Amino acid sequence: MGTHQAKVTSEPIVADPAAITINDVDDFQNLFESDPRNRLASNVLVEAALVPTLENRKAVLDLPHIFSEKLELEGKITNQKSSGRCWIFAGLNALRIPMLSEYKIDDLELSQPFVFFYDKLEKCNWFLESIIDLRDKEVDDRTVSFLLTDPAADGGQWDMFVALVEKYGVVPKKYYPESFHTSNTRQMNGLIQKKLRDYAYQIRQWHADNVSVEDIRVKKSKMLEQIYKILAITMGEPPKTVDWTYRDKEGKYHAHEGLSPLEFYHDHVKVHLPDYVSVVNDPRNEYRQTYTVDFLGNVKGGRQVRHLNLEIDELKKFTAEAIKQGKPVWFGCDVGQFLARRSGVLDMEALDYQSAFGVEFVLSKAQRLEYRESLMTHAMMISGVHLDSNGKPTRWRIENSWGEDHGEKGFLCMSDRWFEEYLYQIVVNKNDLPEDVRELLTLEPTVLKAWDPMGSLAV
Repeated sequence: MGTHQAKVTSEPIVADPAAITINDVDDFQNLFESDPRNRLASNVLVEAALVPTLENRKAVLDLPHIFSEKLELEGKITNQKSSGRCWIFAGLNALRIPMLSEYKIDDLELSQPFVFFYDKLEKCNWFLESIIDLRDKEVDDRTVSFLLTDPAADGGQWDMFVALVEKYGVVPKKYYPESFHTSNTRQMNGLIQKKLRDYAYQIRQWHADNVSVEDIRVKKSKMLEQIYKILAITMGEPPKTVDWTYRDKEGKYHAHEGLSPLEFYHDHVKVHLPDYVSVVNDPRNEYRQTYTVDFLGNVKGGRQVRHLNLEIDELKKFTAEAIKQGKPVWFGCDVGQFLARRSGVLDMEALDYQSAFGVEFVLSKAQRLEYRESLMTHAMMISGVHLDSNGKPTRWRIENSWGEDHGEKGFLCMSDRWFEEYLYQIVVNKNDLPEDVRELLTLEPTVLKAWDPMGSLAV
């Protein structure tokens, strides 16, 4: 019995113009091997991290930690550890500066865990209320999907800090110290996020079953009761009163007993937070206009997140003037860009990508925001500036919250050029602004989309 061989027809192969060809790969390899500098770079970097291997020694040496204008008093460096609480650390670090002078004490650390506890509780309520507001939207609606991505994250913005402190106050850290979960938030956050997504589903199901908003909010209260339980178990319950005792630099003992956290804030911090406003540099959008971000916030009924958009030179001017007056400046930036972490230097030349890879970066500040190459990722405090003989800033002293192992015992040095390119936000007292700028704060804000880069949270 013979075998039947099927007839094979061959189709002509049409090259896909979008595909990488084998010839392309050969060309890439030949070009790479033709330059001996590539082999040297590969020998070094195959077994080494880009940072700090590419740290530019000259750029680092050109930015010494010496400043012509510097706060007379600075607190000891703090450490947020494995958490996204930089915005709280920077805010409380700024609040303690006038207290060091007022009470003649060597150091004071205000409790970041205290503010963080209430931020988590308030953010959970904010998220659930947002789900209620969006109950008629499809679950894959972009705003709903965005909110579900990372509910009740650690990060925050300045106005969110103000809303918390104005509502709950502050306490010295010795009365509410760190727990494992305030310093290492990943596991606690994962548990809270699981419950919040469960709750989001339930809220939407109740709405589908024609349960009224009023009744949904009654049920929401039970949800928040569970959230509080999780927070209290993982962090410990925050104090309702404190007895603040200390010795001043002369050894004299002082006692202020039975203070609520709000009383401690109003009676002893002596900073009127509502006077401090956010000024941003966002070259994508119109200057001298105010902006807010849809669904961004933490405290319902609290302060709205609002930014005044100005030219970068105005941000420099206001920051330098505040430092001269002895006032620290809270600011937000993209800290991961061109950071020589070991040396504590932020500079456009701090990492030498050009020598290692022959690459250049062409995007402008506006284009980096548009193409998601950059956004505000971290908040810190400016405590000094170096002015040249013409009064122009050349570098800035930064108090960070990563402990003392980086830079000058935890302090960073930021070049003025880096300020221009990667600093997005400063906070200043509105009463220190020129009258024409202060008047802009009353403008009705333009509402940006919930996922806009100006809504990013500093961690």
